[in-house]
Amino acid sequence: MQAPPLSTQARISLLTSSPSDDAVFTVYGHAALRIYDPALKKDIVFNYGIFDFSKPYFIYRFAKGETDYMLKAYDFSYYLVDYMERGVGIYEQVLNLLPEEKEALWQALVLNERPENRVYRYNFFFDNCATRPVVMIENSIRGTVEYAPQTEHPTFRDAINYCTRNHSWTTFGCDLILGMPTDRVMTLKETFFLPAYLQEAFDKAKIVRGNTAEPLVIKTNILNEEDIRPEQKPSFPTSPLACFLFLFIIVLLITWNEYRRKTYYRPVDCILFFFAGIAGCILFFLSFISVHPSMFPNISLLWLHPLHFIGIVFFSVKKFNKMAFWYHFINFVAISGMSVAWFLIPQHFNMAFIPLIAILWLRSGWALLRNKKSIE
Repeated sequence: MQAPPLSTQARISLLTSSPSDDAVFTVYGHAALRIYDPALKKDIVFNYGIFDFSKPYFIYRFAKGETDYMLKAYDFSYYLVDYMERGVGIYEQVLNLLPEEKEALWQALVLNERPENRVYRYNFFFDNCATRPVVMIENSIRGTVEYAPQTEHPTFRDAINYCTRNHSWTTFGCDLILGMPTDRVMTLKETFFLPAYLQEAFDKAKIVRGNTAEPLVIKTNILNEEDIRPEQKPSFPTSPLACFLFLFIIVLLITWNEYRRKTYYRPVDCILFFFAGIAGCILFFLSFISVHPSMFPNISLLWLHPLHFIGIVFFSVKKFNKMAFWYHFINFVAISGMSVAWFLIPQHFNMAFIPLIAILWLRSGWALLRNKKSIE
């Protein structure tokens, strides 16, 4: 059953909201579609960014890449108040659509919002709240949308790291779990997963119908001025780099004390490699079990992997000292090789990785030296 048709006064707009620091998922901004028809007293937002955090096993499903988002239609006033309270800018780009194109888009959105159709499998890079409206708009146009040539050529990692530039721990986490494909340069349409890129592309785009070309956007309205705050650089003492440098210094002093006293503190290696193993299990899960794109291959698996748990068994029992030696030897060679090839590997490494890698390299190197000096 079709929805009542729009009047000739109707307009359809793309809404883009600037990033906010309210939560991890808000630092990337947001996009939605607005249907405004004063004759029919309709002012509705179609929002593809709705999810239920209380859903069972949400965290597990999100990590596995099986998160379901949904389309929800609701009154524009609620949308406006929500984003005004966050202090973010809301920009409305009124689309230059023909009456029949507006009607086609309106009917498609209503159909898509039905309970049996509204849920979709979310994908951060390729199928999210910003990419879905683009598909709906392009499918409703009786012609083609031509976008201006790309002037910048960022990678996926460049784009998301810019969004998280004031959140050093978020940047660190993203750099750790996202693999080599994230360092690929994006195509123009792939940049649309971030609303800021989408807004810029729409500003310069044209609709080509036959031999005529017209701007895709006929008017841009600022519905809420962005509460621009001075950009806060992350505090160094609490940044990942500072914290891990401090940890490295502690481990270095412990190792020096072992060398000076000609002894070995087994619990130190057990604790360090335990946490490395935990991180390795997470990376292994994301790389080989989850269906998230851009997770595999991940070079960080060379120094963070589940096999560290096997090492802990060798470190804990004296009679396994020989096995522990060979484990440390392999770990030392792998980390050394990775470090030598650091600038040749086509994957970005966060600077905070350096002290963590150095800790594992130091402990394995000390194990080899202990074996030479017969220290147990």
